[in-house]
Amino acid sequence: MKKNYLFTSESVSEGHPDKVCDRISDMVVDTYLGMEPQARVACETLTTTNKVVLAGETRGPDINKDELISKVRNCIKDIGYDQDGFTYKEATKIECHLHSQSADIAMGVDSSGNKDEGAGDQGIMFGYACNETDVLMPAPIHFSHRILRLMAEDRKSGKLKGIEPDSKSQITIEYKDGVPANVKSVVISTQHSKDVNLSKVKELCIPYIEKSIPKNLLGQLDENEIYINPTGNFVIGGPDGDTGLTGRKIIVDTYGGAAPHGGGAFSGKDPTKVDRSAAYASRYLAKNIVASKVSDKCLIQLAYAIGVSKPLSIYVDLFSNDEEKNKHVEKLIKDNFDLSPRGIREMLGLNKPIYEKSAAYGHFGREPESNGAFSWEKTDKVSVFK
Repeated sequence: MKKNYLFTSESVSEGHPDKVCDRISDMVVDTYLGMEPQARVACETLTTTNKVVLAGETRGPDINKDELISKVRNCIKDIGYDQDGFTYKEATKIECHLHSQSADIAMGVDSSGNKDEGAGDQGIMFGYACNETDVLMPAPIHFSHRILRLMAEDRKSGKLKGIEPDSKSQITIEYKDGVPANVKSVVISTQHSKDVNLSKVKELCIPYIEKSIPKNLLGQLDENEIYINPTGNFVIGGPDGDTGLTGRKIIVDTYGGAAPHGGGAFSGKDPTKVDRSAAYASRYLAKNIVASKVSDKCLIQLAYAIGVSKPLSIYVDLFSNDEEKNKHVEKLIKDNFDLSPRGIREMLGLNKPIYEKSAAYGHFGREPESNGAFSWEKTDKVSVFK
C-alpha cells in the first residue's frame, strides 16, 4: 500500500438536489416508524423545478397522502428553499405514488414458524473506521462535511447571509507515511443570492475552512489552491438547477471513497433492509475495533441473501500482514454479535424514527443522540476486542 499520496473526498449540503430527495425519503421512513416500529418502507424521491415525486412500497399504518405532502413541504422549508424554481409553497407540485409492499418480498423477509426473519435483499455491505480523526473517520470526508454543516447552521440561524442552500465542498489531503500531513486544496461551490458577487462569496466562505480544518493541516495551504465557486455565478441551484434523486450520493454518505461501498443506498429504507442496517452494523464493528487500539484502521464486509437471516460471510481486514489476528477478530465478531437483520435492529435500536437527520453530512462520524439516532457510532463494545 502507498505511504505517500494525495487523497480527495467531497461532500454536498442538505440543499443539494439529491440530498433534498434523501431527506424527504427518510422523512417518510420516520413517519411510518413513528406510528408502527415494524413498518416496512422503500421510498424513492425525485425533485426538479417546482416538482417533487414520491414513489415506492410500504407496509404498515394507513397514512393520508395529504399528511405526507405537508411533511414534504416542511422538509423543503427547513432546508431553506423559497425560490422561484423551488419552494415549500404551493407553487411546487408534490405527487405521492406510494403503494403496498410486494407480497412475495414480504413472504421472504417475514419470520414464521421456525424460520427467523430474513434479509430484505441480497447484497454486500461495508463498514470502515480509521484513527485519522477523533470520530474515527477518514480526514478528507470528515472535514468536507464539517465545512458545509457549519455553513448550513449559520445560514439557517441568519448569521450567514447571501448564501443559499445548495453547496458542495471538496478537500485534497497529502498523506505522508500513511498519515494526513497537509491540506493541498479546498473547493467550495455554493449557491448565493443575486446581490452577492464572487468576491463576497469568497469572503463569506473562507472562515468556514479555517473553522473546520485543524491548523496543523492548513499551515502549508497555498491561497491559490482555495477554489471558491470556480465557475463564477451560482444563483440558480437546487432542484431548479439540477434534477435530484434518492440514493445518488452514497460515497458522500459513507467514507468519501476511502473504503469500498456495497452499492446499496441508505435513505428511504426501513431497517429490515440490510443495505442500511448491515452497513450501520459493519461501521459499528469497525469503529469499536479501531477504538480498542487493535488496529489503526479496519474494514468489515458482510454479505446477505434475501430471506436468509444469518450473513453468508464476514470479512475483516486490519491492514496488516497478521492473518491470525484477522481470523481472531472474525471469531470474536461471530461469537459476540448477532448479525441477523433482527439481531442488528435490536442491538442498535433501529426501529425508531431516527433517520431524517442522517440524510445530510454523512451517516458516519456523527455523535450518538439520546433518542437513539446514530447508535452505530457508539464505542461501547471496545472491551470485546481489547
